[in-house]
Amino acid sequence: MRLSHLVQHALACAGREHDLTPQQAQLLCQLAKGPIGMAALGRSLHLEKSSLTGLIDRVERRGLAARVPDELDRRALKISLTSDGADIAEQVHATVSARLDTLARGLRPAERELLASAAEQLATEHAAAVGCARHQ
Repeated sequence: MRLSHLVQHALACAGREHDLTPQQAQLLCQLAKGPIGMAALGRSLHLEKSSLTGLIDRVERRGLAARVPDELDRRALKISLTSDGADIAEQVHATVSARLDTLARGLRPAERELLASAAEQLATEHAAAVGCARHQ
């Protein structure tokens, strides 16, 4: 739990630098991987459809994301970053990474590598379990 709080705090601080809520910052970081459909995005962010729609509406009004047609299904939409959104997502990611590096500065290189490897394995296994194949 404490590690989760540290990561969430880093994300909240990075988001504030760009006038983003933690949820908006997390959304932009998810979208940085490429356009994604609403159902998969909702699973990834653990949000119900109505909450996700409101979140998308808010970032869309700021010009950070857009609803775009799904190339494989003309009835569906995907959410994609705009160029401004991509720039901010990159900055937020860099800020969070720097904050987490600072938190881990007391660890030896082998300990840092072990922590990173374990976190990646947990994230991959979780993504597979919830059906977010794009995050594996």
